[in-house]
Amino acid sequence: MGYPGLHRILWTREQFAVFRDASGQSYVVDAYCPHLGANLSVGGRVMGSCIECPFHGWQFSGKDGKCTRIPYAEKVPEFAKIKVWPSCEVGGMILVWYHCDGVSPTWQVPEQEEVASGAWVFHGTTEHFVNAHVQEIPENAADAAHLSFLHEPWIMNGVDLRHTKSKFWRFMKHHWKAEWQPEPDMHCSCLIVKHSLTIFGKHFPLLDMMISARQIGPGLVFLIFQHDFLGCGVMIHSVTPVEPLLQHVTHRIYYQRSVPSIIPKFLLWAESIQFERDVMIWNNKQYLSKPLLVKEDAAIQRHRRWYSQFYSENSPKFPSQNTGLDW
Repeated sequence: MGYPGLHRILWTREQFAVFRDASGQSYVVDAYCPHLGANLSVGGRVMGSCIECPFHGWQFSGKDGKCTRIPYAEKVPEFAKIKVWPSCEVGGMILVWYHCDGVSPTWQVPEQEEVASGAWVFHGTTEHFVNAHVQEIPENAADAAHLSFLHEPWIMNGVDLRHTKSKFWRFMKHHWKAEWQPEPDMHCSCLIVKHSLTIFGKHFPLLDMMISARQIGPGLVFLIFQHDFLGCGVMIHSVTPVEPLLQHVTHRIYYQRSVPSIIPKFLLWAESIQFERDVMIWNNKQYLSKPLLVKEDAAIQRHRRWYSQFYSENSPKFPSQNTGLDW
């Protein structure tokens, strides 16, 4: 999407028209014109800071949604307007605040300073579609036990879980130490991961890497990489509901300018392999509202209590759902 430009987003039960004015300021509004229902993002034009309906030329301000011009009318009614959605731009993404009760934003998404200043530059993105409830994906952060089992095999073993235990690459193993905790800012939590690698059972400290995964709200994670030799960067992980049991997941990586691009591209590739192992689980698992846990799984229950803040009594539910997530 360039600017000035126009884009359409389908998100759960909402359709948005997203556009920029000539200065680059972005706006997010309801996609449908309140006049006769034309889709503003299909054939509409950006006129200054307004979007023009392709059907009759009505123009709506991206700032407050008010209709500013009707080509064939003497007067524009005061009540003629469309909804403007609160939004911000972070890490090359336009993020929209959505609350089923219409509550205004109660917190802001922080900028990654190095990305905003240009010190860390974009090196690629991956996209996945996952057949799971939106809560399943971030819950992995609190499930430290799965890291040692699912993600221990070397990445060259691939993503098919029927073959990841292959003896061919058994001499190389990933090792993970992880701890998840909610932050004082209630809408944030943090997972600290120490990754190491052994080859024929020998630990190579030069390959150790610290990863800080900061969850911001229900569907955004900043994974910050720190390595003495490979440098620093961030992978921005986002989860967007497309349907009740279909999530669109992206990973965007930004890395130090001084580091050769092969390093962040390798990290993005390695992350996608490990993530796709999880996808194979998510696509075929069942959500259990009352799982059988042991004391070492205590963080999972703490994560569920923390994540429950993002639901309300009016949160959209699947038609067959009565209570919980058993659908």
